[in-house]
Amino acid sequence: MQIQFCGAAQTVTGSQILITVNGKKILLECGLFQGRRQETYEKNHNFIFDPSEVDLLILSHAHIDHSGNIPNLVRQGFKGSIYATPATIDLCKIMLRDSAFLQEKDLEWVNKIRRRQHLPEMEPLYSMRHVEAAMDQFVGIDFDRGFTIAPGVEAMFRDAGHILGSAGIHLEINEDGEYYRLGFTGDIGRPDMPLTHDPNVLRDLDILIMECTYGNRHHGETIDIEEELASSIRDTAAIGGKIIIPSFAVGRTQQLVYFLHKLFNQNRIPDMPVYVDSPLACNATEVFRSYPNYLDRETKRVFLNDHEDPFGFRRLTYIHDVNDSKKLNGQSFPHIIISGSGMAEGGRILHHLRNNIHNQRNLLLFVGFAAKDTLARKIMDGNKQIKIFGEEHTVRCKVKVMDAFSAHADRRELLDYVSLNTPERLKHIYLIHGEPDQALSFKDGLRSKGFQNVHYPTLGECVEISKPVPAS
Repeated sequence: MQIQFCGAAQTVTGSQILITVNGKKILLECGLFQGRRQETYEKNHNFIFDPSEVDLLILSHAHIDHSGNIPNLVRQGFKGSIYATPATIDLCKIMLRDSAFLQEKDLEWVNKIRRRQHLPEMEPLYSMRHVEAAMDQFVGIDFDRGFTIAPGVEAMFRDAGHILGSAGIHLEINEDGEYYRLGFTGDIGRPDMPLTHDPNVLRDLDILIMECTYGNRHHGETIDIEEELASSIRDTAAIGGKIIIPSFAVGRTQQLVYFLHKLFNQNRIPDMPVYVDSPLACNATEVFRSYPNYLDRETKRVFLNDHEDPFGFRRLTYIHDVNDSKKLNGQSFPHIIISGSGMAEGGRILHHLRNNIHNQRNLLLFVGFAAKDTLARKIMDGNKQIKIFGEEHTVRCKVKVMDAFSAHADRRELLDYVSLNTPERLKHIYLIHGEPDQALSFKDGLRSKGFQNVHYPTLGECVEISKPVPAS
């Protein structure tokens, strides 16, 4: 068996892992890399492997850094099945269509500037036609149900607790009489967070491929999230400012709406308008509403048992139409805008940033991770001069980062996850989805727990797994 790390190696986006076993090529994930525009453009266009040679794809969840390059994979010759949970498929239907649409719209702005600079125009990775072709290849498999994906390879999805439908992938492999249990975590969620169930840990493994996005960080206590959010809103509203929140449309936006709904019900924040300005988030929320059984016990206790919609309340408006989005720029009274994308690399948030970051009364609130070289990360790191649509802007608004909202497990939670396996059995751990400062520290943490063969593979690195492992 061979494992090749074709994406999210020593970085946090563009997840792609290629496993070759029993003559079959199995791709785990096919995400978009996010970073500097030119580097992003080139990396996403060019796969390390030949897409036409891949037999099947298994997808952990719908976030675009895990699923966003699937239409390009199909465009370049992939014809196999794509296995995912039903909720992931429903989310991909809207996310991949949105991705194709946004690529075209964002490149209109970029190419307008490139024409002025006498530079060649850029083309989108894929079109809506490729998205529709990809959706025909999806196969829905629910949690905890075994299914055969190749000769000698059985798979099962376990609830990862990250977003709706997110899964860890458990593979039982028999290759030439050698038996392996291989786990791929996808993105690991956090215990005791609203909406999602606690992660169902992959156990009794021989090989683990895991994310370590927050491998050297500890999130704030979840119990403090509500008051920190409430006080930030109260303080900004008191001076007449707006709260602008770049947010991932799937998972984070629904989580924010949940908290805001709860705070309004408890009269802990002012009676002010809240706008979810993202067609993708609006559509994704409808998917969340259609899977009530995927939501956790706390959500049912706080809202569903009283037949109250967690994702709707009196002061909340979902905005689809672009003209309604533009009208928000003319509002001078305090309000909250939640808009995508979370890394501020595309979508309507760029227009809201362009119109609001110059005002010292406003608050720009980040509630999630941003990859290196993304616009969100540059602002988080304190850059005062930034570019939006190729033009210079000065950041004068207040900037706040709330890591406690993260849907990714932190260092302590990641170590707890691995510790449900034993060093005697779990012989190989491969760390992906982590920048070096996070991954290398986490690697040391795992070794202190007795896990000695912990690897941090480079992009394109191949490893051979050939040591026999006794069947359990």
